Amino acid sequence: MYIETEGIILKQVRTADNRRIVLIFSRNYGKISAGTNIPEKSKSKSSLALKPFTYGKYELFKGRDTYHVNGAEVIKSYYGIGENIEKFMCSSYILEFTEKVLSENVPMPSFFELLIDFLDVMERRSKKFLLMATAYQIKALHICGSGPVVDNCVICGRTDGISAFSISEGGLVCSDCMDNAKKSDEINDSLIYEVDFGIVNIIRYILNNPIASFEKLALDEKSLNRLRKIFTHYISYHLDVKELKSEEFLTD
Repeated sequence: MYIETEGIILKQVRTADNRRIVLIFSRNYGKISAGTNIPEKSKSKSSLALKPFTYGKYELFKGRDTYHVNGAEVIKSYYGIGENIEKFMCSSYILEFTEKVLSENVPMPSFFELLIDFLDVMERRSKKFLLMATAYQIKALHICGSGPVVDNCVICGRTDGISAFSISEGGLVCSDCMDNAKKSDEINDSLIYEVDFGIVNIIRYILNNPIASFEKLALDEKSLNRLRKIFTHYISYHLDVKELKSEEFLTD
């Protein structure tokens, strides 16, 4: 069966028989792996559309369990991301994160639009790339249904007396629920952060606004480091995503 879909190339892999496999986050079919015989070094429009960071239109043959790219064309190539090494590494980290989070063959149109918006902003942004990556991850958690509760106590729902952010509970916890959980040994202290309402307000802002509006979003280094520490643990706990290869190269 022949199909067409828009998609974003997450990565490209060469197989033992010297063929290429491209991992495409497609608008209509979710994350798919597709083989191709299109020459890598060709200057054809199809070859150019198979490079990572490319948003394109793909003509595919869909077999019972496989996909094959017959043709492709570029809708937008985010070549500007590659002009700055820190921006490139940060964006590569997000592509790897996205690959790990997505399930095969599950359409996620909201996630797809989020990634396009992220790449648009990153191409234009001149600094603080790591902040954009963190904002993307926070919004991705929300789309996946694992976002933190930051408007009330995640256990009882009260809005006053908030005392901590609990990784395991998935958000803010009030002092009463925290005391009860500690008494019953139902909470892991290593996954608890003292509440910092400056950080909480940043999380709320990120969750309540489109990433396309974050082009000039700024944050001091101390707050960014704390935000990243919290969400590195949060993502590891709730999505089981950890030890990404590109993470060791991140700088801001």
